[in-house]
Amino acid sequence: MKYEVVLTTDRTMMSNHHRKEFLGFVATGPPIALPEWLWLYITAPKPKVDKEGKPLEAPYGMRKVEAKLIEAGFKAAIIDPDHLEKHIDSMRVLMFGHHDYFAYGPPSSEWWSLTGLEPVNRRSFKRLMEKPVIRKAKEKGVKFIAGGPAAWQWLWELELWRKWGVDTIVDGEAERVIVGLVEKALNNEDLPEYVYVGPSDSPSIDEIPVIKAPSVNGLVEIMRGCPRGCKFCSVTLRPLRFIPLDKILAEVEVNLRHGIKGVILHSEDVLLYHADGVKPRPEPLIKLHKAVLEKIGSEGDIGWAHASLAAVKYAEEEHKLISKLMNDYILNERRKFLGVEVGIETGSVELAKKIMIAKSAPYPPEMWPEVVEDAFRIMHENNIIPAATLILGLPEETPEDVVKTAELLDRLKPYRSIIVPMFFVPMGALKKGNWFLKDHIKREHIEVLYKTLKHTTYWAGEIMNKYYLRSPVYAPLRYILRYFIWYVNRRADKFIKSLEYQIKS
Repeated sequence: MKYEVVLTTDRTMMSNHHRKEFLGFVATGPPIALPEWLWLYITAPKPKVDKEGKPLEAPYGMRKVEAKLIEAGFKAAIIDPDHLEKHIDSMRVLMFGHHDYFAYGPPSSEWWSLTGLEPVNRRSFKRLMEKPVIRKAKEKGVKFIAGGPAAWQWLWELELWRKWGVDTIVDGEAERVIVGLVEKALNNEDLPEYVYVGPSDSPSIDEIPVIKAPSVNGLVEIMRGCPRGCKFCSVTLRPLRFIPLDKILAEVEVNLRHGIKGVILHSEDVLLYHADGVKPRPEPLIKLHKAVLEKIGSEGDIGWAHASLAAVKYAEEEHKLISKLMNDYILNERRKFLGVEVGIETGSVELAKKIMIAKSAPYPPEMWPEVVEDAFRIMHENNIIPAATLILGLPEETPEDVVKTAELLDRLKPYRSIIVPMFFVPMGALKKGNWFLKDHIKREHIEVLYKTLKHTTYWAGEIMNKYYLRSPVYAPLRYILRYFIWYVNRRADKFIKSLEYQIKS
């Protein structure tokens, strides 16, 4: 079949990351100590595709747009970037999506600033856009539309926007606007250069389609928006919507029918699914997990995209919900752990009050360090492995705030986790702020960087051997990652000393 509307992205996105979602984050860095081809093999191997070049699984956000277009009657499909040539004669609209087109998001911008090396995701996307097939498509008059979470980054790359001939940027949730834009493109009508989808234009539950084909690693959305209102986050600008259980299970079934046995429940805070404000409720969460796990069976994997630390603490202390979910439903002989991304952001109560006052709710912001430590303990005891983020260089940050973060890191040493420091990127309500770059680093920041590195490399070995890459098939990957950890540790002291020298100078 030939498609008039083709959706694609670069290799760092069009991959299942060896079915290990955390490995996808490694593609946000430069290829340190390894050749780029090997770095890409580790982080983003090529997916299986059919004879038309359609990948078995594709990024979830692109699957939503694809489904919306198919439901509107268009001949639309996601095509792997290596197979675009097969559709050059039929395509009239080419769409791009990405989480970090130009490596301006966290943590890409941090690695770029620290090392001076262009991150792999930026290199990979630029290679895609310079392909002869992309140039040929533009010469034939194909309309280019770009969107996704990183759509805002095109505003920082106006020269490339013009050079590559991108006709329209869609910034925000696309379901309500994308059909009209594609109709205009197919009718050769003028397209708007930039479309901002604000909260009032966000799609309703009825306007959000069920995906038609598998998502990467079985990602399934259960909720959109977040009620916490952190100033550095753009998700808080979106209205809160809960996806009905029947739609969730329908998407799980789509993945299962195509051989994707696992599921990652996606939300900015999985534990707030049908919550009482910011207080998790046992009934809807148990019902959700029970239904999903019955679908995937004992052999299927399950993960949470994100959860808030306050919700972890409240759910366990008020309802014993974390231990119940893990022991009664999730863990078995095959499923030894559950992975999730969480946000620490800062260890400073004063800074938390300024930029994320509801992050600790229903607990007061004065309890934030205690909330973090208690949640880490609860996760450690229940075989939940968090990948946690810190933000350095937040507006109004003081040296005392950074010291408090370093002190909190000391308290988190006993708890199995990955902790990643990120440099502040102006987004959300703070989008008019200043980027935090290498030149802004102070002695206190170096201490935090060093502590997070040592914490993460300490726990990475156990996580990799005991939980994450246990199968013999991953032996080569384990060896490469062990080498990488050794290399990073070896270079860390020298790098930290060079930063200290630059500060003194």
